[in-house]
Amino acid sequence: MEQQLIFTNMVGGAIDTLVESLGNPDCIVLTDTNTDQFVLPILVNDSKSVAQARRIVVKSGDTNKTLDELTAVWKRLAEHEATRRTLIINVGGGVVTDLGGFAAATFKRGLRCINVPTTLLAAVDASIGGKTGINFNGVKNLVGSFTEPVATIISTVYFNTLPQQEILSGYAEMLKHALLEDEKTLGDVLKFSPVYPSFNSEALLPVIRESIITKQRICETDLKEAGIRKALNLGHTIGHAFEALAMKRQSPIPHGYAVAWGTVCALVLSNMLLGFPSETLHSFSDFVRTNFGVHALSCSDYPELLGLMRQDKKNATPDTISFTLLESVGHPRIDCAVTDDKIKAALDIYRDLSGQ
Repeated sequence: MEQQLIFTNMVGGAIDTLVESLGNPDCIVLTDTNTDQFVLPILVNDSKSVAQARRIVVKSGDTNKTLDELTAVWKRLAEHEATRRTLIINVGGGVVTDLGGFAAATFKRGLRCINVPTTLLAAVDASIGGKTGINFNGVKNLVGSFTEPVATIISTVYFNTLPQQEILSGYAEMLKHALLEDEKTLGDVLKFSPVYPSFNSEALLPVIRESIITKQRICETDLKEAGIRKALNLGHTIGHAFEALAMKRQSPIPHGYAVAWGTVCALVLSNMLLGFPSETLHSFSDFVRTNFGVHALSCSDYPELLGLMRQDKKNATPDTISFTLLESVGHPRIDCAVTDDKIKAALDIYRDLSGQ
């Protein structure tokens, strides 16, 4: 099923039109505690479908994207007597679209859902491409499914109220998409300021659209990540390890920050192994350091990070660590097996680039 993308700031009207086109099914709105407080009241006023829908609220934050929270959603769906005709409307960030999408994919073997991302990260990443899931056993997104929503409604209307951290988390994925596209797109993204007070969500809309179209094009070619979709894992092998280790130590870091730092490490490996241009590596690293800060590391962290990378679900075998790397901007190479020594060297260089 091809996911429909709707770009509009008239979100309530878009939801009603979409619900009507689907035969006016019963609707259940899934939010987290933040969007239930700040976004849902607006949508209730703007959308008849949302106003009449039953509601499920989950805890906010990636640490709550768990089996326990998923079970709670299943129980609420059963209490609401959801049928396979029911439409779930996921309103929120990546936790909501991941968790809500997985609940929809599995309850009664599959309900329809639509996504209404309220964060930049969810708009350009989690809500696009059909990946759903939960964290399990200390590993990010270990359990999930490939199930596309009927549609995703993309809007910038909520972005100007987001904390700086949330804007940067989404922008990291846009940086990744630009690296996979071409030099011009990367230049445009590196020139734009994602930092308040100069950040302007309306001016960002065309860049968001290009970023999303890049991801959707790759996903439609390879929905279940058997080939080229693995390019979208750029920066995630080390990034997820950064994130998992921080979570394990009860000092979580935002997903987008982990991806930004992990992407710098991936470009270091790309330079070492594939000749990725040093000039581009340094300009990208400078942008990340200026806007995202640095991720503090020491050599003593390396063994745990390598252990977490070996648990990555994208590895061909438990003994290998696979990366998506770049020969140059727009030319990814997937399934690159990298040795522990090379990864340690890349982490050393990352620390040098970030001034540690």
